[in-house]
Amino acid sequence: MRRRRPVPPAPLPQHHGIDPVRLRLPADGRWETVRDHLVDRLPAVAPALIDTMLREGAVWCADGPLEPGAPYRPGAYLWFHRELPEEVPVPYEVEVLYRDDVLVVADKPHFLATTPRGRHVTETALARLRRDLGLPRLSPAHRLDRLTAGVVLFTVHPEHRAAYQGLFQDRRVRKEYEAVAPHDPGLELPRTVRSRIVKERGVIAAREVPGEPDSVSRVELTGHRGGLGRYRLVPVTGRTHQLRLHMSSLGVPILGDPVYPAVTDPAPDDFGRPLQLLARSLEFTDPVTGRARRFTSRRTLSAWDSHREWAAGGGPRGGGSAHPSG
Repeated sequence: MRRRRPVPPAPLPQHHGIDPVRLRLPADGRWETVRDHLVDRLPAVAPALIDTMLREGAVWCADGPLEPGAPYRPGAYLWFHRELPEEVPVPYEVEVLYRDDVLVVADKPHFLATTPRGRHVTETALARLRRDLGLPRLSPAHRLDRLTAGVVLFTVHPEHRAAYQGLFQDRRVRKEYEAVAPHDPGLELPRTVRSRIVKERGVIAAREVPGEPDSVSRVELTGHRGGLGRYRLVPVTGRTHQLRLHMSSLGVPILGDPVYPAVTDPAPDDFGRPLQLLARSLEFTDPVTGRARRFTSRRTLSAWDSHREWAAGGGPRGGGSAHPSG
């Protein structure tokens, strides 16, 4: 069996905690120059911008920056930094709960994506932690929704990532969430919710369909007052939006949810009413040390602490600074 050649390390440093884009030139290339290939491969990028990048030495191969007329070399790797989108700063801090030579455990705030995706690139927990902690090889072992706050696990070195990812893939992590939602005295709890969930690409909301269940959540009521309930949610599976969809299907949608039961479109700079869902804790046996681990969020849910203030949209707008309870 032919062994694949290892990918060379990136010759460019990270920019704002973001890795450079890496491309490999096809082996059956018909282009005379790298420039010709990039124009064909990147139709969303203006040819004039590609010319500028080459002229300014912004496109690199393993040996250094390429000249504007650099010949096409089949199988070669290229690196460059993409133009970063303008982003509304998320005015909440990422708190580090634990750090050693293997793990970083973060307490992520609402509104901050875990990893770069779509229009959220530098305003992500991964990019911030890489910059703030000086850990350029930091990578996530799992993800939380952008709107969900709480405990997220990162690995310091790539060689450890697969072991921790395997914990989540094999369901060997006990995850516990907390939510604030309407209280329905007629809803019989605790209960285990089972359903089949479909999430289509390009459609923001997942939906439940008939068929063999592929999502399981345990729902418990831990307290209620003033028409609100405080819930402990224990997901057995990890489908996209599972807890949010299951709570909505029970008739008690989580407060602040812009998707369930109906999709709304809050402004990008509106941080006033965060989704009242918190990844409270993670518990597992460490695959590297064999130790029992439990990490717990220090955050609280603002609608439970002060529903009137939360309902009034008391959070900041437009990039101010704050350290919220949620």
